[in-house]
Amino acid sequence: MTVEDIIVAPELTPSLATAQATLQQTLAIIDLLSANATTPTTLELQRTVARQNRILQAYLARLKQQTRRTAFIARSTKAQTADARREVDGLLLQLQNLYYEQRHLLGEIAACEDYPHAFRELPLVDEEEYLEHFPEHEELDESALMERRINHEQEERDRIDEERKELVKRKDQLVLENTRRKEVVKKMDEKLESWVDGLAKLEEELKVAL
Repeated sequence: MTVEDIIVAPELTPSLATAQATLQQTLAIIDLLSANATTPTTLELQRTVARQNRILQAYLARLKQQTRRTAFIARSTKAQTADARREVDGLLLQLQNLYYEQRHLLGEIAACEDYPHAFRELPLVDEEEYLEHFPEHEELDESALMERRINHEQEERDRIDEERKELVKRKDQLVLENTRRKEVVKKMDEKLESWVDGLAKLEEELKVAL
């Protein structure tokens, strides 16, 4: 498996190409020095080594700049992950509130089902409050008004249940996205640390070689 097979993120491709070019340039300098190790150092050889070293320094400068850019991308991804985590936490809190409200409503429904005349004991919105929201129902008789109030209560409970389902769905999506982003950040951090370590080692070896 090659490095290209491991590193597939588009934002890392330029850094990988520069790192490979830097490695090839370093090997070229080492080969040049090795080939002339047993011969006297000539002015032409010094010029050639100096020229090749300037090329290497240019590659190193570019690699350092690209590494900084990659680090910035990693920090940005971490910030996005943190935002997603906060959103998930907020959704979880809303979901807990909905679960509490649902348990409360289910408890009230169960209590009502235990009575033969449950419609008179349903925990409906107070009649006066209901008519404030629906003044057009003031002229209805008691039976019709009770039916409208019961239907209204059912609609409200259905609405709450739909909101709960949507929150659960949104939470699951955010958890998956959060997990994916954390994996991306982790891999980028590992690659950055590996490159930085490799760059430091390369610079030390060049200092010794030159």
